[in-house]
Amino acid sequence: MGFKRTLKRDKRKFNKMLKTAVIDENPTFVTFLALCPTLGVTNNVANAIGMGISVIFVLAMSNVLVSSISRWVPDEIRIPVYITIIATLVTVLEMVMETYMPNLYTSLGIFLPLIVVNCIILGRAESFASQNKVKDSLFDGITVGIAFSLSLILLATFREILGTGGIAMLNIQIFSSENSMELFVQSTGAFLAFGILAWIISDLRMKQAKKAKKRRA
Repeated sequence: MGFKRTLKRDKRKFNKMLKTAVIDENPTFVTFLALCPTLGVTNNVANAIGMGISVIFVLAMSNVLVSSISRWVPDEIRIPVYITIIATLVTVLEMVMETYMPNLYTSLGIFLPLIVVNCIILGRAESFASQNKVKDSLFDGITVGIAFSLSLILLATFREILGTGGIAMLNIQIFSSENSMELFVQSTGAFLAFGILAWIISDLRMKQAKKAKKRRA
């Protein structure tokens, strides 16, 4: 019975953290963090999924390690220690990906090693993992990583459909590539697509906030 209660409590906590990460504090469309890889890898859905999974892995594992050792790390060197942990995980990830997924490794290019300085990962290590228990830090890493991944996939889907007429990874062609706007899979289109989605999401959040305020009144 004790195990079941703990499992239910953990499930509720995880779901609450996931909702906060995806909707209330979305790292891409609410706090506007890590925009460099966001704009750089979202020219197609396959790249977005690859980067998303990579960030989830590094974020979850770095949170766990930082939480495990934070009590023994002096404040003066905590940031270099956190960066060393993140860099080690990214190096392992690069070696695995280069060996087993060379095409994805090549597609992600410089943005894969740049995970080391991803402000979301270092920020969660400093603001959450270093101050919380290992399990909570693991939940935080996974939920924030999922929120970031979903944002990448949303932006990539929007860009790839408008830029090519379909989604190559799923072998889906919605309309002819002759009628597509190639601009959206180029660097300039990344800023345009992000701006459009950020505006739509911001507008929806404002409307939800007004409705919630009316209900409370």
